[in-house]
Amino acid sequence: MARIFKLDDLHLILLSTAAQRDDGNVLPVAATISDQLERVAKALPALLKHRLVDEVVGLTTGPVWRTDGDERFALVVNDAGRAAIGVSNNGGESTTPAVELVEPLSTDAPRTGSKSAAVIALLQREQGAILIEMVEATGWLPHTTRAALTGLRKKGHAIAKGKRGDVTCYTIVVGA
Repeated sequence: MARIFKLDDLHLILLSTAAQRDDGNVLPVAATISDQLERVAKALPALLKHRLVDEVVGLTTGPVWRTDGDERFALVVNDAGRAAIGVSNNGGESTTPAVELVEPLSTDAPRTGSKSAAVIALLQREQGAILIEMVEATGWLPHTTRAALTGLRKKGHAIAKGKRGDVTCYTIVVGA
């Protein structure tokens, strides 16, 4: 199963501002978000991690992303970043739709034998799991178990709700 990296408004502003510049530099940030520098500082590594921007070394002028000794690095929007916002290299509208960015879930997989792994195992059964089964398997309170289901959804698991008799039953949808 894969986790989809969703671009929020801040990511879109950063990418679209950079795409409009001749050099493609992400910095300086647009005036509309200049008061949100903490959020920008968290968003830039995410863009780099998901390969929507490239780190360019040897910048002599202009704003820098980071320095390492005498080396100056800039963040520059790349083709994947332009495609994600639906813009071509020449700044016009792209003929291809915005791409869906996918990241593997390898770092978010629960430890074997953990309570989260137990919940996932219950949800993967053909009949799924009801809340009381997950509570008994983990020892968590019902509200904690529901919060864990929300956390699994945020990590990219597609969890469907159905009915088993009069009780709500949860299952992980494979291939969603």
